[in-house]
Amino acid sequence: MPASVLARPTLTSEETLNWLALRMAPGVGTLSTLRLLEKFKSPQAIFRCSASELEAGGLSPAQARNLASGYSFEDAVDQQQKLLDAGAQLITIQDARYPRQLREIFDPPVLLFALGRTELLDASMVGVVGTRRPTPYGLAAAERLSSDLAKAGLAIISGMARGIDTAAHKAALAEDGDTVAVLGCGVDVLYPVENRKLYEEISRRGVLLSEFPLGAPAYPQNFPIRNRIVSGISLGVIIVEGAQHSGSAITAKLAMDQGREVFAVPGNITSKMSWGPNLLIKQGAKLVQEWTDVTNELPLSVRRELVVKAQQKVLLESGEPLAEVPDAMPEEPMKALARRLLNCLQVDVPQQLDNLLETFEGVSSSELIGALFDLEMSGLARQLPGKNFVKVW
Repeated sequence: MPASVLARPTLTSEETLNWLALRMAPGVGTLSTLRLLEKFKSPQAIFRCSASELEAGGLSPAQARNLASGYSFEDAVDQQQKLLDAGAQLITIQDARYPRQLREIFDPPVLLFALGRTELLDASMVGVVGTRRPTPYGLAAAERLSSDLAKAGLAIISGMARGIDTAAHKAALAEDGDTVAVLGCGVDVLYPVENRKLYEEISRRGVLLSEFPLGAPAYPQNFPIRNRIVSGISLGVIIVEGAQHSGSAITAKLAMDQGREVFAVPGNITSKMSWGPNLLIKQGAKLVQEWTDVTNELPLSVRRELVVKAQQKVLLESGEPLAEVPDAMPEEPMKALARRLLNCLQVDVPQQLDNLLETFEGVSSSELIGALFDLEMSGLARQLPGKNFVKVW
């Protein structure tokens, strides 16, 4: 959608009511609504149209009558009150906060209901999804990958379902990382009920997201619909465990259709929970053993963003001023420094960051940290506790 039609984040009460009424109109789906917005630009303009004008805009006679009747405003008033009661926010497809990646898919939701830190919707995200009945191996893999990717500065997005989804969210939060939960119900509805504590924690430290209205129950048919949001927002999706025709397999297919990276964790060939990811690997999905297998496939701009985040984090921990961190590091000098560092590091003798700084005179701490993180993302170096570094090979 052109930047010229992006709206300010804060809607008036009347604007909110019109957007909700458009969403609640019976029989008018996402693609029909998008076509109307393309033609008439705003919900207010759409509701000023006659039924015949709406038909000319691409609606069927029944759809046009439903929309022109204005009956959906009764449901919209109820939704507006529920938004206030829940403390949730409404994000329209014309809102500057609407995730850029999601806006690019074939059928982006017209409205998103959000509860929590909506600024996270602008973060670089990786989806981690899998079965609701994972093996201990699957849980361990989801936790390790989500933890490492969160530490690297990526937001973890999943569906807050039982099993792999829950493990991914918890691992990200345990690292004080960012996480986004896309629900198959209203953001004010707790599902599954055993995730109450996780639900509350994500609403405070992350963000709960849904295209379903407030109060919408978790109907089974909602989950495949919400999966396109998980894949649509993500740079890529990691499939941990799942049967051949599972929800995670559906998410992988959606990710492929949307042009997203698809990653899969290999599993035991005797386990039915490994059938989905193993098949995806045979079909060309990237095999994932560690977090660098994911970051190596990300766009260069995202990798540079992660380097800067790593620099900022270490400088904060060391008490050094953040002013030392540049907006972007020159590519060639960084590569040259990384090569020198790799020659200096050893496989079996950890070297402390302070000692490396003394070795490389004239190199600032932010430059050294950035080069070390580059080596980490390339799988050539590993950070150990206490800011110690070793060569991987």
